[in-house]
Amino acid sequence: MNALTKKSPPSGTLSLELLLGTLTAFAPLSIDMYLPALPRIAQDLQSTQSIIQLTLASCFAGLALGQLFTGPLIDRFGRTRPLYAGLAVYVLGSLGCALAPTATALVAMRFFQALGGAVALVAPRAVVRDLWSGAEAARTMSRLMLVVGVAPVLAPLLGGFVLQHTSWRVIFVLLAIIGAAALVATWKVLPETAPEHSKTKSMRARLGELLRDADFVGPALAGGFAYAGMFAYIAGAPFVFITLHGVREQDFGWFFGANAVGLVAMAQLNRKLLRHIPLHRLLRLALTLYVVTAAGVMAVTWSGVGGFWGIAAALFLFVPTLGLVGPNSAAIALERHAAHAGLASAVLGALQFTAAASASWAVSVLNDNTAKPMGGVVLAAAVLAWLSGVLGHRARTRAASTEPAASRVG
Repeated sequence: MNALTKKSPPSGTLSLELLLGTLTAFAPLSIDMYLPALPRIAQDLQSTQSIIQLTLASCFAGLALGQLFTGPLIDRFGRTRPLYAGLAVYVLGSLGCALAPTATALVAMRFFQALGGAVALVAPRAVVRDLWSGAEAARTMSRLMLVVGVAPVLAPLLGGFVLQHTSWRVIFVLLAIIGAAALVATWKVLPETAPEHSKTKSMRARLGELLRDADFVGPALAGGFAYAGMFAYIAGAPFVFITLHGVREQDFGWFFGANAVGLVAMAQLNRKLLRHIPLHRLLRLALTLYVVTAAGVMAVTWSGVGGFWGIAAALFLFVPTLGLVGPNSAAIALERHAAHAGLASAVLGALQFTAAASASWAVSVLNDNTAKPMGGVVLAAAVLAWLSGVLGHRARTRAASTEPAASRVG
């Protein structure tokens, strides 16, 4: 296929943004809905908490590898056709999880499910970059978080409700149904937005351009490590809340959802701030706030000050700050790569979920029946995110001295 037929977006962007937000929500939906079930899954499959936590790590690994694989495909074949295939794989993987007879089989099927779901992460970011750029792209990504934020609020509540009335396996059946519905909606709503495909550069050459661009590497690493901190919290929260502090499975979603509401609210505040603060500067401020709040999580989990409510309060301050880091780091990273937004989006997402898989694995391996591993990994990831932002800014400043000022934004 040498060229792609580019369609115009539907009149008004509401339906398109709702769909893109829903697709982007596949990762949190797939993760958060079964979080309240982790202790019960360990019991039903006669496994340990540490092994069951590996289902999170395998999911993150599948999302990372899947994005690297699908990025070049959506540049070559368009945004829609790889998305159809990925959603079909996601549905099959979800059904496989529902039928998994052992913990090992569940770990494997979560990886397969995530491979398909990865396309739903790459394609929306590429579509946003096809249609918007700079601060407007960051504002659009903040709007998508209105939809994405619904998943962490409702998913654990729905998961807890299912656990009250039936088996944890039904959670994965519901995910399969959601995947099938998204496939139909994508076919009906999403236009082809990809630019004309060009074969003038190899994938290796395009990847080299990405990795030499300070405006890509710094924000991509900062965003990736920031997401690692978030997923360290996600991996540790069920044990800390349910097992360690006795929160009921059906009540876990209320605490988890409160943090998600804060994340959405902060993302919407980000839209307002972008009208007054340059994009790059706002990202640096956000990363500083992120590491300060992560230090608060570390302090309460290691000192025990405030007990359960101290941990809950610290997490409520920490989680929402990702609403300032995520949209801005992604918008900056994709800004200069419109011609190959699929590959750029894939590398960006792969970095995020590789870091997330590492953080989840670290929380599992370091498990000592306290909240300390979660707090320690959260702070380590936040410090790495901040350092990536600082070093990326210095590299950008050096690069700016040899490039026309007009080629940079923010």
